[in-house]
Amino acid sequence: METRMIPIDEHTLQADAIDRVSDILKGGGIVALPTETVYGLAADALNAEAVLKIFAAKGRPADNPLIVHIAELSMLQRLAREIPPQACRLAERFWPGPLTMVLKKQGCIPDATSAGLETVGIRMPSHPVMRAVIRRSGLPLAAPSANRSGSPSTTSAQHCIDDLYGRVDAIVVSGESAVGVESTVLSLAGERPRLLRPGGVTREELEAVIGPIELDEAVLGRADPESRVSAPGMKYRHYAPKARVQLILGPAGRYQEYVNAHAGPDVAALCFRGEEQGLSVAATALGTPENPAQMAQGLFAALRDFDGKGVQTVYAHCPAPEGVGLAVYNRLIRAAAFDLVKL
Repeated sequence: METRMIPIDEHTLQADAIDRVSDILKGGGIVALPTETVYGLAADALNAEAVLKIFAAKGRPADNPLIVHIAELSMLQRLAREIPPQACRLAERFWPGPLTMVLKKQGCIPDATSAGLETVGIRMPSHPVMRAVIRRSGLPLAAPSANRSGSPSTTSAQHCIDDLYGRVDAIVVSGESAVGVESTVLSLAGERPRLLRPGGVTREELEAVIGPIELDEAVLGRADPESRVSAPGMKYRHYAPKARVQLILGPAGRYQEYVNAHAGPDVAALCFRGEEQGLSVAATALGTPENPAQMAQGLFAALRDFDGKGVQTVYAHCPAPEGVGLAVYNRLIRAAAFDLVKL
């Protein structure tokens, strides 16, 4: 497949480029597009044949549901058959932005998009390019992360090129994603709100709007391999580089001692700023324990960079699982295939 490269500046939003992308999507094609969370691989969410192209390009399991992206609240009513008051309050507070709400779906959502479930995840992204394409095409867009399934998500156009060139119709060349991890996923389809995947909107922020939220067991642990999950990122090994990742919980000094005791030429560390000074291996330092959002911004790029350097083992110092740190923990524990050491 020939992959077209389509540059779009998020500030000027060149109309001819937006039209080209929209035409591809309306014709049943698939396009890698920037969002504020990560780059997404987009297709017409109501076109089952187009959606199946996403699964083929990514090598994605068919029982892993997709999130549908909209640009206007009026589109929500077309896609969800029950919109509880909690959803309206959350949309008013957090949309457009990195929050996905799982709701009972309308019949127009094909099983290919929802993985055969009676629910669908819906969000309104804030990235101007994605919103412009949705508005111009008039389509709700199914758009999982624009990477090969299981590998670290893509936060730049170059990442998309590395993973998907020759497998998709087009890649939009734009800036890097600001949030750096996928959206928060909250189910409002059951008796009580349930956090299925943490992201840029924290559990604490959600509870400030709608009250107590249950935490799904799969956020911090393994989902039953035979279960049907309601959101992406819950069931399979995800976000993983080729290198082995081991997740380390503990104070900085103990972390440094552990890494240095396991040092080698093909070993690297993913740590907080300042910790690299006490390490005897190559290290990538991101954020601080007090500001895990900075680690989230650079997390996937760092994991991809380790592979480019031939690293075989990465020792990752993880933040506490609270606030945005819960999202970082969730991504790293899956990248590490639940290989966790507590010091």
